[in-house]
Amino acid sequence: MPEDRPPRPPFTQETALRKVQAAEDAWNTRDPHRVAQAYTPDSVWRNRDTFLTGRAEIVAFLTRKWERELDYALRKSLWSFHGNRIAVRFQYECRDPQGQWWRSYGNEQWEFDAHGLMRRREASINDLAITEADRRIHGPRPEAEHGIDLPVR
Repeated sequence: MPEDRPPRPPFTQETALRKVQAAEDAWNTRDPHRVAQAYTPDSVWRNRDTFLTGRAEIVAFLTRKWERELDYALRKSLWSFHGNRIAVRFQYECRDPQGQWWRSYGNEQWEFDAHGLMRRREASINDLAITEADRRIHGPRPEAEHGIDLPVR
């Protein structure tokens, strides 16, 4: 029996917003196994210049990512949706093992199967070195801030 991960497509404004917040919440746990459960077993990813297929590769990728991106904290915003697809923009901040803080800006395109599992994810990401004083993302988003966009700069 296929796994079910509501909300399922076709998405409405409300269900797309819920899907985006659920993804943000999961990624902010920094638990690769938990995050991977939102994807189909054969999910296909492009993340920057890296191409992945399947949950095992996703778990390995995220494990490496969070070993080098310390104090990672993410915000996602719904950009658009249609049928079984959602587009998001995001920002996250982290520091590297040498102590340099980074803000990463990106866009993702998501495609879901009928059960609400993501079968395709394409992410384009740019990084900006920042000082610790310039940080504006500190841990998971409080519920009172759900749906609030971050400024571009």
